[in-house]
Amino acid sequence: MGEAVPWRTAMADALYGPAGFFTRAAPGGEQGTGPTGHFRTSAHASPLFATVMLRLVAAVDEALGRPDPLDVVDIGAGGGHLLRRLAVLAPAYLARRLRLSAVELAPAPADLPAEIGWSPAIPVPGSLCGLVIATEWLDNVPLDVAEVGEDGVLRYVLVEPLTGDETPGEPVTGEDAEWADRWFSSVAREPGVRIELGGQRDRSWAAAVAALDLGLAITVDYGHMGDARPVAGTLTGFYAGRSASAVPDGSRDITAHVAIDAVCVAGANAAGEPGLVTTQRDALTALGVDGSRPPVDLANRDPAAYVGALSAATQAAELIDAGGLGGHYWVVQPVGLPLEALPVGLRPASD
Repeated sequence: MGEAVPWRTAMADALYGPAGFFTRAAPGGEQGTGPTGHFRTSAHASPLFATVMLRLVAAVDEALGRPDPLDVVDIGAGGGHLLRRLAVLAPAYLARRLRLSAVELAPAPADLPAEIGWSPAIPVPGSLCGLVIATEWLDNVPLDVAEVGEDGVLRYVLVEPLTGDETPGEPVTGEDAEWADRWFSSVAREPGVRIELGGQRDRSWAAAVAALDLGLAITVDYGHMGDARPVAGTLTGFYAGRSASAVPDGSRDITAHVAIDAVCVAGANAAGEPGLVTTQRDALTALGVDGSRPPVDLANRDPAAYVGALSAATQAAELIDAGGLGGHYWVVQPVGLPLEALPVGLRPASD
């Protein structure tokens, strides 16, 4: 048996340590291939996602007066799938000004196109003009877990990394206690209640927003809001496309849902202006995504067009499925960006 450590420590090592799920070397020597085949984000699911994001990039570009360069930064970029597609899809007038950058702790893939930058760190405050995107990033930002004991005290949960066995630790204090009091106030402190302490995720998102001097930041993730907090926690593992036990040994993804409203407030505070919480279904619909199937008679009139339209509709339907990717939350945070530049469904309420 190894030493039990706080969940945040175990999660950080399991995901991003030398033998971490996201950063370890594959048998053939390629770096950062742990997640391959285990799950897919919207960027992996369909080329349509990149097409839609390009519409948003173009809208931000116009609102900012076509700056040179126009930054597009993908935080938690994986293999750079989204940025690769944007590089290919961008029209010439935009492509020559695009500065595409991935933020990812894993080393850059060997086949990364030269026009895509790669860094393990979020850009410094105020250094960007354009768009920051984070798709299923915050759910992998390590956090501590706490549980209410039989004595009614909220204590940190310690975990043995190789087995996943848990033991109670010290009482939760300081900023973590304040975060739990604020964001889990709707949950009665009964024995067995678990709270995934999201302060570090709030700070991470605030740092991403602060990197913008002007533009738009968007994070996409699964999560919960104040009126429906999970009382048993959401920490889980993911392996080979299926849920698995949360054993932080580096063999699997370790993830927990995001307190979306807390993240939104942190981003709004960093930007000094309101943000918006919506769902991916509503966000992509506002950006013109339609999952309706083409009329059947098109198959008789133009079979090739029908097949193409059906494929596009299938991709769209997956991205906006309320029971799947469409149920993910979007946090939309402008930074000095005219709200009229955004589709109505993506405009935060102005003060």
